[in-house]
Amino acid sequence: QQTGFDPARLVFLDESGAKTNLTRRCGRAQRGQRVHAHAPAGHWQTTTMLASLRLDGSTAGMTIEGATDTEVFQTYVREVLCPTLRPGDLVVMDNLSPHKHDPTLQLIEQTGAAVRFLPAYSPDLNPIEKMWGKVKQFLRGAEARTGEELQRAIAAALACVSAQDAINWFAACGYSFI
Repeated sequence: QQTGFDPARLVFLDESGAKTNLTRRCGRAQRGQRVHAHAPAGHWQTTTMLASLRLDGSTAGMTIEGATDTEVFQTYVREVLCPTLRPGDLVVMDNLSPHKHDPTLQLIEQTGAAVRFLPAYSPDLNPIEKMWGKVKQFLRGAEARTGEELQRAIAAALACVSAQDAINWFAACGYSFI
């Protein structure tokens, strides 16, 4: 089915987590020297990021402390996602149980958009998974150690998502351009 969709009308939606203990996975040093970096232990804060991704690279994001539940997801859809939706859009998301709440789905459909769920275990069909990779790489480099620093780093990371990034991620996931 994915080759029959207009990629410009697709809106991918997903969640990911970020913590205040993120550090770079690797480093560089001069030959014979060691890389020195700080990696905190314990007392880190976890933040859930909810976002959508369009072909033009635009995102509609929100963060919360803790995990996503049905109430949080419905608030995200009502307050953040719905104002960005246009009639004819197709919202694509995974099968997380808060995503399947009928009143939340009705909020999306009231904007004139439709909803599709990805097959189970199919991150290779979801370009936003690739976006989370870029965001997490940015967050590791930012090494935010407080909740406020993490919020600023998340905003900066989402702002780094470009239209060309999104085009590449859509193409890598098999969404052809009409």
